[in-house]
Amino acid sequence: MTERNISIEAADRAAVEDQGVEIVERKGIGHPDSICDGIAEAVSRALSQLYLNRVGKVLHYNTDETQLVAGESSPTYGGGEIVEPIYVLIVGRATREYDGKRLPVDATAIAAAREYLNENIPELEVGTDIVVDTRIGEGSGDLQDVFGEDDAEIPMSNDTSYGVGHAPLTETEEIVLTVEERLNGPYAADNPELGPDVKVMGKREGDAIDITVAAAMVDAYIEDLDDYDDAVERVGEYASDVARERTDRDVTVEVNTADDYEAGSIYLTVTGTSAEMGDDGSVGRGNRANGLITPNRPMSMEATSGKNPVNHIGKIYNLLSTDIAQSVVADVDGIRDLQIRLLSQIGRPIDQPHVADAKIVTEDGVALSDIEPEVYARIDERLANVTDITRRVIEGELSTF
Repeated sequence: MTERNISIEAADRAAVEDQGVEIVERKGIGHPDSICDGIAEAVSRALSQLYLNRVGKVLHYNTDETQLVAGESSPTYGGGEIVEPIYVLIVGRATREYDGKRLPVDATAIAAAREYLNENIPELEVGTDIVVDTRIGEGSGDLQDVFGEDDAEIPMSNDTSYGVGHAPLTETEEIVLTVEERLNGPYAADNPELGPDVKVMGKREGDAIDITVAAAMVDAYIEDLDDYDDAVERVGEYASDVARERTDRDVTVEVNTADDYEAGSIYLTVTGTSAEMGDDGSVGRGNRANGLITPNRPMSMEATSGKNPVNHIGKIYNLLSTDIAQSVVADVDGIRDLQIRLLSQIGRPIDQPHVADAKIVTEDGVALSDIEPEVYARIDERLANVTDITRRVIEGELSTF
């Protein structure tokens, strides 16, 4: 077997945790961009299952160009209405016929999108508040040829592209990720006035962490301005508690800072998402594959959600680089900051990247040369098992946003 091209070197920078200013963002599942990511990925999994059930293998497809056109609403205390529905267009390419048999691509895509919306944006009435449409064409012949290596044990890369991952998360990254997940999880379950469109922005300056939360409130559960103010205050208190569980640094939390009570301008919605009121969305414009937007880190511009999980590098290498970084840090002592970059070359087996590049900041007293063999072995092992990423994606074990 050909030896993999794995490069390991010391990072020529301070660990992100030691940098003076750090910025981290997460767009919650109800944000218009995240809605597009979620729908695209739900459709992707559904098409994979369709192909596996009907054909026995995943055929060529991509649904990573899903777009959302915002609607118009009239929120009112106690419950308003949607004036113009949100419009979602699922755009992509898919194999519609195999061995002389037509496959229900569009019906599968629409059903998956509706199921996703019903489960994750429950205040949205699918078909009235939001309309789902498809424009899924046939894939290009050359990419189908690259994809369709029936006898290949390891798929060939569909593109010359790259993925980026890092570990461990900084305190600020952990806080931003966990605050949104907890607000949209256990908190929202007990507080239905909080909609799923929760955006969290974190800024660490020295040892002071500021968290800004934009939380869409659902009007049907809000009686008046005082009730709204109480709801916002409860969100802030909960977010503060979650943040302080994860750091000894000073933490400040502010919620819905654009509100103007005197002017009557508040973040009140009918359905819990800003998509109802002029905020458009698009796949790949939000969270990266690890669930965060991290300008202190290198990031790939690839949209991970909706891409084919078999050989599409924009998906596989972003998920795999994150998986590698996490597993290396978990198994190898002495790493303070690890960045992984995986570069593909079109037509090359996906377990043989053009280069797998690791940049490491070690802990004080740890020499890179002492841990390099362990790091190399762990990267090599995860690359050898690259197809496990495909399985985990299709089975819904890995999130792409």
